[in-house]
Amino acid sequence: MPYSTADIRNVALAGHPGAGKTTLFEALLHAGGAIQSAGTVERGNTVSDFDPMEKARGHSIDAAIAAIDHVAASKQSIHVNLVDTPGYPDFRGPTLSALAAVETVAIVVDADRGVEHGTRRMMERARQRGLCRVVVVNKIDHEAADCARVLEELREEFGPELLPLNLPADNGKAVVDCFGQEAGESDLGPVADWHRRILDQVVEVDESVMDRYLDQGEGGLSGAQLHDAFEQCLREGHLVPVCFTSARDGTGVRKLLDAAERLFPHPGEANPPPFVKGTGAGARPVEARPDPGAHVIADVFRIINDPFVGKLGIFRVYQGTVRKDSQLFIDDGRKPFKVAHLFRIQGKDHVEVEQAIPGDIAAVAKIEDVHFDAVLHDSHDEDAIRLAPPDFPRPMFGLAIEAGSKGQEQKLGAALHKLAEEDPCFEVEHLADTNETVVRGLSDLHLRINLERLKERHGIEVATHPPRIAFRETVSAKAEGHHRHKKQTGGAGQFGEVFLRIEPLPRGAGFEFVDEIKGGTIPGQFLPAVEKGVRQVLDGGAIAGYPMQDVRVVVYDGKHHPVDSKEVAFVAAGRKAFLDAIGKARPQVLEPIVDLDVNAPEQHMGDISGGLASKRARINGTDSLRGGEIVVKAQVPLSELEGYAAELKSVTAGRGRYSLDFSHYAPVPAQVQQKLVEAYRPRHEDD
Repeated sequence: MPYSTADIRNVALAGHPGAGKTTLFEALLHAGGAIQSAGTVERGNTVSDFDPMEKARGHSIDAAIAAIDHVAASKQSIHVNLVDTPGYPDFRGPTLSALAAVETVAIVVDADRGVEHGTRRMMERARQRGLCRVVVVNKIDHEAADCARVLEELREEFGPELLPLNLPADNGKAVVDCFGQEAGESDLGPVADWHRRILDQVVEVDESVMDRYLDQGEGGLSGAQLHDAFEQCLREGHLVPVCFTSARDGTGVRKLLDAAERLFPHPGEANPPPFVKGTGAGARPVEARPDPGAHVIADVFRIINDPFVGKLGIFRVYQGTVRKDSQLFIDDGRKPFKVAHLFRIQGKDHVEVEQAIPGDIAAVAKIEDVHFDAVLHDSHDEDAIRLAPPDFPRPMFGLAIEAGSKGQEQKLGAALHKLAEEDPCFEVEHLADTNETVVRGLSDLHLRINLERLKERHGIEVATHPPRIAFRETVSAKAEGHHRHKKQTGGAGQFGEVFLRIEPLPRGAGFEFVDEIKGGTIPGQFLPAVEKGVRQVLDGGAIAGYPMQDVRVVVYDGKHHPVDSKEVAFVAAGRKAFLDAIGKARPQVLEPIVDLDVNAPEQHMGDISGGLASKRARINGTDSLRGGEIVVKAQVPLSELEGYAAELKSVTAGRGRYSLDFSHYAPVPAQVQQKLVEAYRPRHEDD
């Protein structure tokens, strides 16, 4: 079915685990004619949860994409790119990546349980990204569903701008439209009352529309005026529509699809994507226009290493038209690749297409240089453009791993690289000091899933053990340092002398190197060597062997020799002068502090709070959830969480779970620093 950019709707389904996102995804595909019958999570035959691990666990692990070509109630043909995202916070990487590809986020809420932690998290993430938000209250036909209470709770939690687009009727067996319909009854009272509220909210954003409404009533407004005002409300967050559905039996699903056609923004109407050109202080915003005839600008938001197709780069087109057999560049690369095959993603299937227009989601295969967040383009005018990526949580949960059998080290490295390509919250690093390969993720479950993938996809089993904690070093006072490096070997000697001062920077500021040399006491060609020596200490640490951060180094004087001064001499002099200053600047070891959310049955709160108190945690509060659950919020040193997954499982009989996000670095207690320093010294006595 041919379509234009104005016919495209890009919608991500997000929300708390268990709200029914995958079931709604199936129901929408079925209602839109993309599949003949809807699968179920229980039978393991859904379009989105096709991975064997997803089927075994009964929940999504990765984001899945499928398209609908649908003729709506208005007889208008629409093309909907639908993304089903994981609800568990352990798999936020794929969920947040999907936000870079859509205009609208539909946050699914369980009509039994109401607002949950994942509801709040995704509402805030979508708001920060400037996306249009729609709340879908699912499972309205359940016996325990209380739609009136859930709507009230939503409005109390997120504001009066949450208003129903439709309402449940006949005890959740049907829904009635309350935006385009003025009369009738619903389970939440007369439709006319809600119709007036939503109309009053919509006309507020445009003075001319408001004046016409006040003078002539609703009859004085054209459909186009109402549509434009509604779109503006969505873009500005002045209105967050609430839709009621039962995905299991299809109630309200077709009306939701029709609402997408009538009211959700197409790619030309939504807030402009946050593209910038250039880097650092010189970066400036640029606009990608949804013009099919302009130069191509597309952003890769997902990588899949498919065992049959090879590496897939899934991208969203923002400008121009990507055609089969055309040539594209990746970022600032000078060598183009040929789009030999262009695919539409339909769950696990890949459907070949001839072109992708602005707003489309498509994929290219077997392009090894393509990577997450790459910008694809067809002109070097676009080679410095970047799309601001989502603000991903920092992976703090780590495991040191090694191949279970000899000879698999190289295979392990390649497999880990592929996993890291697919998930922006899964990182791999090699710690040179201990010769450890460490994988980091968002939780114990996140890492266990990836280790299972190593075995299932690549046939690699690994042994694991706790890694060194990612401590850091810094200084807490100003100080000066000096070193003269002089070496005579019979021939040409080595000479370099450096004076510098250091001072602490605010936490998280990183490192600054400042040149204040006057009179050429250190020639300009040797300053990079001084910085190289300083960075050797930054990388390897000064007192406990951990990288140093949040420090400014100012080189202000020195001496050189016209014959004996060499780069190696100033590297050594810079390094030793920096170490000299650090010793006088009250050095500190910093430890990572994480924000910890623990979900568990309410009766275990005392055990959880007591356990966290023993781990130097600061408990910031608790949230009560329906069903007798609580969320305990705390800040705790990451080093204290070793073995916490097993501990939580023990005290909650397996019903507790937790997630963590990096918060900040803070100085370790004096006794901990002393132990770390003493453990480091014997290994580096000759340094």
